[in-house]
Amino acid sequence: MASHAETSPQWKTTIIVSSSLQVGVQNHDTNRMLSAQQHRIRFSDSVESGAFIFPLSGTAFLLVDPQDLLEHFEESGLIERIKTFVQVHRNSFLLLYAPFNGKKELEVLSVIQHRFFGSSLRILPVRNNAELVKGMLTIAKATSKPHVDRIRDRMSLARAHVIESSPVWEMLRDIL
Repeated sequence: MASHAETSPQWKTTIIVSSSLQVGVQNHDTNRMLSAQQHRIRFSDSVESGAFIFPLSGTAFLLVDPQDLLEHFEESGLIERIKTFVQVHRNSFLLLYAPFNGKKELEVLSVIQHRFFGSSLRILPVRNNAELVKGMLTIAKATSKPHVDRIRDRMSLARAHVIESSPVWEMLRDIL
């Protein structure tokens, strides 16, 4: 019996990547992993530094590495960069690259969470390039057409099944 992964075609999409992510070992590995999965990568100078944008799913990811920030990261302009990113991209995610949970990483995470609490920004801590790529692709695929329609249909079927087999509904039917 063939598994679902074998029967469904591999998902491929176009990704607009900040030109600032073209250099560096970590960034090269991320781009190589995306290319190996046959996604189309387009580099752009016009997007926020550190951004990955999935136009077909309407999601955008901003990669932040606490190691690249100044000692007092509030002065580094990070909060303003994130604020601008959230204003531009409706469905925005912050990829906080932290290979280990040191004091600085936890402090950066805490400040960002407090500052953007209640906004549309979602924070996704990642420890390595594999987690970074997997997280982005999972979210982008789940929010892209036709996958989002398929997920919505499956959720409706599950909801109908739960309602149908619910003892509360059976009791109400018996009463009526």
